[in-house]
Amino acid sequence: MEPITLRQATPADVSQLQHIGRQTFFETFAASNSEENMRAYLEEGFAAEKLTAELQEPHSSFYFAEQAGRVIGYLKVNTGPAQTEQHAPNALELERIYVLQEFHGQRVGQLLYEQALHLATQARAECLWLGVWEENPRAIRFYEKNGFVAFDKHVFKLGDDEQTDIMMKLPLPHNG
Repeated sequence: MEPITLRQATPADVSQLQHIGRQTFFETFAASNSEENMRAYLEEGFAAEKLTAELQEPHSSFYFAEQAGRVIGYLKVNTGPAQTEQHAPNALELERIYVLQEFHGQRVGQLLYEQALHLATQARAECLWLGVWEENPRAIRFYEKNGFVAFDKHVFKLGDDEQTDIMMKLPLPHNG
């Protein structure tokens, strides 16, 4: 079996990001949401212009998990003003970890998470935080297994549906 490698995505990777983003989001959430809301979110959330702007944001980073040259998952992290919410002055937001369904259970998500943890440690962040849909028990278990604890909730809009995300964080050892 080919090894899984990670590489940082650049603006030149926008079409690959659009493809993996749409496919993994659809695989993860289509069964639990209306076709209309999914279509609207996939078109808006993964529009090439929006992704290009995100790839060019200096406080955001994307990483691809690849196997044999194929993108099989990705990670997005944010610092400073790029975070979707401000929870701590020196925090790193783990905004997205998505893996193609056929690769679930093969440690791809864990590799991407470990990259986020490495980036948080490098940045001397005091915590790593994220929002996860309350109806995604697989992801919630993954984050709990990695030491995250719930601390709040917020609303995530998928089309016209207001959904609740559980906010979770992982305090990091102080790197004074």
